[in-house]
Amino acid sequence: MVGYRCRKDTTDSYRSIDIRYLNRKGFLRPGASFTLRWIRNGEHTGSIHASTTWHSLVLAYRTRPRGSDEWQQQEYPVELARTPCYYGGERTWFLCPARGCGRRVAVLYGGGIFACRHCHQLAYESQREQPHDRALRRAQAIRMKLGGSGSMADPFPGISKGMHWRTYERLRDEHDRANALYIGGLGRVLGLT
Repeated sequence: MVGYRCRKDTTDSYRSIDIRYLNRKGFLRPGASFTLRWIRNGEHTGSIHASTTWHSLVLAYRTRPRGSDEWQQQEYPVELARTPCYYGGERTWFLCPARGCGRRVAVLYGGGIFACRHCHQLAYESQREQPHDRALRRAQAIRMKLGGSGSMADPFPGISKGMHWRTYERLRDEHDRANALYIGGLGRVLGLT
């Protein structure tokens, strides 16, 4: 199956709740209560209220089903699971609240309910890209990681302060392979090869 021919909706088109973000912000402490807001292009597009217990995150929000003018109030718990980390501490996960799922996931996506991407049948945006586009994105990411711009017209960035030469050369080789894949794939798309 070729990824870019996939017709599933993508994760980018859904509102999401990331447990790692909630943990960094201290929202997973039992008794915490907070509101998450989504903003797209400077415009408020939605919000959700949540409160935390030791074993769950209770979500409360309003939703309007497709084709309906009436708002429905939603409120339900999302169970939390904790797993030990190798060097101490623990990692917290959502257990997908969709009926029959219960997958341990880091991100939930909003639809009628917040559930994992498998339950909403979502693909990642990168799964829809053609291979040469993925290669270009990877080459640009390496350039930006090294402190340069994402523009392929700019010179390749120099080594960052504190970086090992072996790491720099590995990234440069990875960039060059990705760039060659991009150029080769672009040539095929344009009918040049």
